[in-house]
Amino acid sequence: MDNEEKNIKVLIVDDSAIVRKVFTEELSKEKGIEVIGTAPDPYVARDKIVKLKPDVVTLDIEMPRMDGLTFLKKLMKYYPIPVIVVSSLTKNGSKLALEALSIGAVEVISKPSTSYSVGEMSVQLADKIRAVARIKVNSKPNSLEKKGVNRVLVHKYTGTIADRIIAIGSSTGGTEAIKTIITSMPKNSPPVLIVQHMPAQFTTSFAERLNSICEPEVKEAEDGEEVKAGKVIIAPGNFHMLLRKKSTNYYVQIKTGPLVHHQRPSVDVLFQSIAETAGSNAVGIILTGMGVDGALGLLKMRQAGARTIAQDEQSCVVFGMPREAIKIGAAEKIISINDIAHTALNII
Repeated sequence: MDNEEKNIKVLIVDDSAIVRKVFTEELSKEKGIEVIGTAPDPYVARDKIVKLKPDVVTLDIEMPRMDGLTFLKKLMKYYPIPVIVVSSLTKNGSKLALEALSIGAVEVISKPSTSYSVGEMSVQLADKIRAVARIKVNSKPNSLEKKGVNRVLVHKYTGTIADRIIAIGSSTGGTEAIKTIITSMPKNSPPVLIVQHMPAQFTTSFAERLNSICEPEVKEAEDGEEVKAGKVIIAPGNFHMLLRKKSTNYYVQIKTGPLVHHQRPSVDVLFQSIAETAGSNAVGIILTGMGVDGALGLLKMRQAGARTIAQDEQSCVVFGMPREAIKIGAAEKIISINDIAHTALNII
């Protein structure tokens, strides 16, 4: 009975019978996770949530009868609970997934096309379920501000080349944390390089969405792209991003390679390249997320003379990555997400 009480109770909401079946089978093999039910649409899900009281819900957002976003809004209002969105890799699916994160979902994973790959993805899903299970979800959904609504900080940066660089790494909960930082940046901000753990396709939509609400230009990275003032560059899903330098100019290298801490792109890969290439001319910021990716890279940045910041536990969705960085002495400052942009701009 004691073991059952410690299990994480999961409800799977998906209109695909195959996905429901395979997720149930695979997650049931995972220690500490119990699939307490499935639902083919939001109406059935609503009744089962009330009756079964799950700890975590996995939610397909493209469903019949009621779309997932409408259901998610209702859920966040009346019964806030950690929700992991399972979305297709289409352009539309990526946009919907990002909207779900802004409404209150805590994580998103891509929906594979075959039952075999669904089984493989279940291991990743299990890790995310464990990470988000004890999150206290805010019942007030987030909303994307229109450009100019956020308080944009005044910054004296006037460089025309990237002589100073801000680097950000994040995972679970990171899309909203990054939004908080970048919407506070002025148009002439120092260049910002970002690794957010996110599937391919999703990073394109994420960059486009941020670009529509931010003063600096925000875009997904291209190999060889120049790093310059007023530009925010996001690593593309499934590719590592590194900082390189030619003459006086910085640029990014985009490449494949092995997963690092089960991630591609990896925060460590970016941070370590910045430590080697930019040294003390950088600020490293590690945000909310599960796992250890970025901790060692942030330490190398600090050892190279860079200023380093970790998001504090209170403002994190998941305190895993910042905790690991703090534990090894990589973080010079530990501060709330609402103060990070101001701090970074003042110490760079």
